[in-house]
Amino acid sequence: MPEHGASGPLILAFDTSAAHCAAALLSGDRILASRTELMTKGQAERIMVLCEELLSEAGLAYADLTALGVGIGPGNFTGIRIAVSAARGLALGLGIPAVGVDAFDALREGHDGACACAVDARRDQVFLQGFDNPGISAPALHDATALPAFTGPLIGAGGEPPAMPVAEAIARIAARRFASNPPRPAPLYLRPADAAPARDAAPVLLP
Repeated sequence: MPEHGASGPLILAFDTSAAHCAAALLSGDRILASRTELMTKGQAERIMVLCEELLSEAGLAYADLTALGVGIGPGNFTGIRIAVSAARGLALGLGIPAVGVDAFDALREGHDGACACAVDARRDQVFLQGFDNPGISAPALHDATALPAFTGPLIGAGGEPPAMPVAEAIARIAARRFASNPPRPAPLYLRPADAAPARDAAPVLLP
């Protein structure tokens, strides 16, 4: 038996779409372990070790997992590919579903009502999506100093902080979605990658 008495679906979620490695382990509606480590490089080497550490802290193993949740962006091009590739590989090896969760849904988790969610896109720009805001219901790139009109709070870059850490939000969303046969996680890119290639080659995503 797991040391922490895990009950209900057991979800491992992780995200490397920004300058961090974040992971969380959710059992039912209870977070068993959660950690966010700030870093600008090295996510590919760290993310699986971090997941193993969280499982070990909870007295669990990969074989105990019900499903995976993974952040699909938008955000750092290489970081997104690292996490999505890891989730696809784990899901295939474990024979469990993997749920892709975009950054806007993760930011909104825990908030009811109209709002707009923003992700830092650098270059004085943000990726923005509105909820219960018809004019900005589709995610798009905007100038950070000239956002379109919306109702409710702005959550994320330049606005209110999210209600919970990103990996915990992804885990809770994945727990609600995994049983509905979600599609395989795929990166959400809202603009082309920078022309300069990453120093370390990113994992290749198979079709």
